[in-house]
Amino acid sequence: MEMIQTLFLCLLFSIVSTSVGLDRNDFPPNFKFGTASSAYQYEGAWREGGKGLSNWDAFTHSPGSIKDGSNGDVADDQYHKYLEDIELMVSLGIDIYRFSISWSRILPDGKGKINQAGIEYYNNFINALLQNGIQPFVTLFHFDLPNALQDSYGGWLSPHIVTDFEAYADICFKAFGDRVKYWATMNEPNLFVPLGYTVGLFPPTRCSMPLGKCVSGNSLSEPYVAAHNVLLAHADAVNTYRTKYQKIQGGSIGFVVSAPWYEPFQDTPDDRAAVDRILTFNIRWFLDPVVLGNYPSEMRERLGLRLPTIDSEISGKLAGSFDFIGINHYTTLYASTTPTPSLDSTTRFYADSMVYLTGERQGIPIGEPTGMDGLYVVPRGIQNMVEYVTQIYNKPPIFITENGYAESKTSSATLQEALEDVRRIHFHSDNLNYLAKAIRNGSDVRGYFIWSLLDNFEWRFGYTQRFGLYYVDKLSQSRYPKLSAEWLKQFLRMDASSTV
Repeated sequence: MEMIQTLFLCLLFSIVSTSVGLDRNDFPPNFKFGTASSAYQYEGAWREGGKGLSNWDAFTHSPGSIKDGSNGDVADDQYHKYLEDIELMVSLGIDIYRFSISWSRILPDGKGKINQAGIEYYNNFINALLQNGIQPFVTLFHFDLPNALQDSYGGWLSPHIVTDFEAYADICFKAFGDRVKYWATMNEPNLFVPLGYTVGLFPPTRCSMPLGKCVSGNSLSEPYVAAHNVLLAHADAVNTYRTKYQKIQGGSIGFVVSAPWYEPFQDTPDDRAAVDRILTFNIRWFLDPVVLGNYPSEMRERLGLRLPTIDSEISGKLAGSFDFIGINHYTTLYASTTPTPSLDSTTRFYADSMVYLTGERQGIPIGEPTGMDGLYVVPRGIQNMVEYVTQIYNKPPIFITENGYAESKTSSATLQEALEDVRRIHFHSDNLNYLAKAIRNGSDVRGYFIWSLLDNFEWRFGYTQRFGLYYVDKLSQSRYPKLSAEWLKQFLRMDASSTV
């Protein structure tokens, strides 16, 4: 075992010494390095401590919903093992930890009576982070809606959810805001809305044929209704924070989107226009209202009355309802206006944009494929996305709230093989290199969160995909550091005057 550990470290040092020469001093002095997680993917304890059911509790217990038939009942058991996980964070040397609060752990029915056991759990977690020098970065909604709200009035399709989300956010600001200085209202609504209401792959599994195999739904209208209510809920929560808490608590609040970059499939006017259009129908769909107070004009022109109206009162609430923008970036894809045999025209999240997406051109991938279909290693994409947001929205503060490398779980792989994740090291090193270029070019980027600290439940993929810096044995829940964890420790300790 000692010889294996020695070889392990020698391999690590070889990788670090031949890297791009980047170190922590290439980033601004107050730049935050952290890891990211979410409640459903990490906590487990699905029926403990007074927690109510979430939509993902219900969804994962429906046969056939998850690739490997698994669920998040236990997940990484962070509910019980958070102190151990904080020790891992300390050993890495990170500054900040992004996690989400389970709405149904605070309000088991989504509204009404507060579950004090849930408040106590998050208080203990937040206090332990701070006692160990790690700042909490809290997301209020990361996909897991209280199932009671879905059952009672249809969740995000009802305007009632705007009031209930604001009340939930108010409870969290009051309970935790004296110590939490970074809040995000929503995580990736431009992902969970189309997946839940256009193609029906996420709860509440609503869509219309032939886009998906759903019992009910309307893919032409419901995504835009749900998205509109998400935006209204966000605006009301931000207004509550700013009017009641922000001045006293001194924190900031933002909004997080899924942000792949796109390149034209062919260097033609049509395909260049396809890139602009998919950026509009994916990224700007949510960021234009949050920053500018209205939907993009191109969406209004194409969708007409299917896109809800933002009147002057709503626009006033939405415009500028952010202190930072969170970008979750994993990949770059080709965009085209014309389907070809190599273009995926079957699962079109953004059918109204009439854009086809693919990761290959003439059989050649846009970058090294990862373990997850549709994710490729294209480091330049992170710089392009950051500079796009910087240009479109007049240099807003930005956090890279997620970025990570997927590896497929294989039954034949040994533990040692699973720990030697050299590709993940190169992925993050190369992405950080391009991110540093964006910062030098004038983008106001304030932090970088690796997805993820631990291997975890990856939504519809279950436990078949691994993004973690630490391997998790699902039987024992033991955590094992991968080579990437050792690399990150070294990177965060390095400066211009030190060597490995």
